[in-house]
Amino acid sequence: MDYDSDDNEMLESGVADGGEKGGLSSCGYCGKLRNLNSVELMCWQCGSWFHESCISYQLGKLVPFMLNYSFTCKNCASTGVEIFRKTQAQLRDMCITALANLQHSGQKDSRGSAGTMFSLQRDVIPFLEQNWEALTTAARRSTQSWHTTLQRILMKEVDAYFNVEETGESGEPTQHHPFFGLITSDLTLIRPLVDAPGGWRSPLAGSSQHQQSGKGRGAKRKVPETTAGNKKARGDMPAPKLHGYPVDHPFNKDGYRYILAEPDPHAPFRQEFDDSNDWAGKPIPGWLYRGLSPGAVLLALHDRAPQLRTADDRLAVSGDKGYCLIRATHSQVGGSARVYWECTIDDQPEGSHTRIGWCQQLANLQAPLGYDKFGYSWRSRKGTVFHESRGKHYFDGGFSEGDVLGIMIDLPEKNPVSQFPPTYKDKPLVKFRSHLYYEDKDDVPESLKNLKPLSGSKITFFKNGKCCGVAFRHIYGGSYYPTVSLYRNITVSVNFGPDFKYPPKTHEYRGMHERCEESMVERTLADMTYLVENEGKLRLDVFT
Repeated sequence: MDYDSDDNEMLESGVADGGEKGGLSSCGYCGKLRNLNSVELMCWQCGSWFHESCISYQLGKLVPFMLNYSFTCKNCASTGVEIFRKTQAQLRDMCITALANLQHSGQKDSRGSAGTMFSLQRDVIPFLEQNWEALTTAARRSTQSWHTTLQRILMKEVDAYFNVEETGESGEPTQHHPFFGLITSDLTLIRPLVDAPGGWRSPLAGSSQHQQSGKGRGAKRKVPETTAGNKKARGDMPAPKLHGYPVDHPFNKDGYRYILAEPDPHAPFRQEFDDSNDWAGKPIPGWLYRGLSPGAVLLALHDRAPQLRTADDRLAVSGDKGYCLIRATHSQVGGSARVYWECTIDDQPEGSHTRIGWCQQLANLQAPLGYDKFGYSWRSRKGTVFHESRGKHYFDGGFSEGDVLGIMIDLPEKNPVSQFPPTYKDKPLVKFRSHLYYEDKDDVPESLKNLKPLSGSKITFFKNGKCCGVAFRHIYGGSYYPTVSLYRNITVSVNFGPDFKYPPKTHEYRGMHERCEESMVERTLADMTYLVENEGKLRLDVFT
């Protein structure tokens, strides 16, 4: 079916044309045109539409043209994490969704003609009963008395939202009357029920004059609250508070690691998987997703001891009681240039201490940095350096509150670790608080066997711009993360670049911040390699 309007062109494929990337007619993430054949959500802040397959949040069961939700995309969310809340829809609004789906599906109406008018009893009510949980959060009605209530509600909204046909050509109603249809044939005008700055009051935006003026029979409805503002909606999930990562998340512990996942728009056979009924009740294949790559080098929320407290910007951390550590989100693998970052001792109450340096991902989170073979540290007390719990004198006096410390690592190109990070597409997905995470099991004994000293590698520390000399040489080869280890309630802030307070003047270096984009490329190549090498197996998974 074809429809033409001044603003949009709807093609037979169900893709709405017109508009630029991020506008009302294209996905705000991938930039591809809207696809009315599938579920799409509109961000109440920017007005952009987003394909369900591009959204990281686990939405649950939905249907196209839904009205009862509020959604904030990660581009608009102050935390960088999507916010979604499903609300209770009125019967009238559920009927708008039902009629839009019946009309768009090309289904013939009960009279056998092109579908624009549909029988309440034969078409609309069966659709509502089949998709009730997707359409509203309200419980199913236990009796059929709501059928009469529904008809009465729709009749009141005629000319506001609906057209109605109460009789046949003979002037008498048939067993299937009344017939209802939407007042507009342009389904791109359907919007979620939102009342917020930049939002829309009417689910059929612009379809009639009274809706824009706020007058008429359809203007009396109460608009549902959104998650915007400071008020917390009853029953809503806690809003994420920390930059770029869910507040409620699993921690890396007990030999298991958890990596936040997002849908992979480049995964093969995605449409075939979505259309298949054979996967109902089975785990979602990991290859349909990918590990989420942070947009900046920050302190990792999930890769830390839970008792440590991070600042909202994830660039500062405070300790608690005994020694424990936190790693950064990105690591350095190897290369011709040295990598550098800084940290500042912001607050150091009496009796508190810190260790700073580098460690691999298997270093014990509930221990001081330098406790095992996977970490190398410089301690504030006496300036001692540590590795494998053995300390040695390094720099007289150590460091204290107000000092700015520089930390540099030099890993030659011959580092035996692959330049590609591990792909997680072969790992299982677990759900936690409406988000999916890859679950990966550590193999510490095997990793210990593979540790080999890397000739030419070294770690150097700086204090307030002064080079303190090389602290470690020929460290074990591997992938190293900037790390802070804290004892009691000391507070340390980190700076991964590019604007360092004391940039080294005697060494060539790169800021740790440069590893962000490089890591994205490396992870993408690792994922693509996996998909190419396992294409045959993935095809069998989907089609057999």
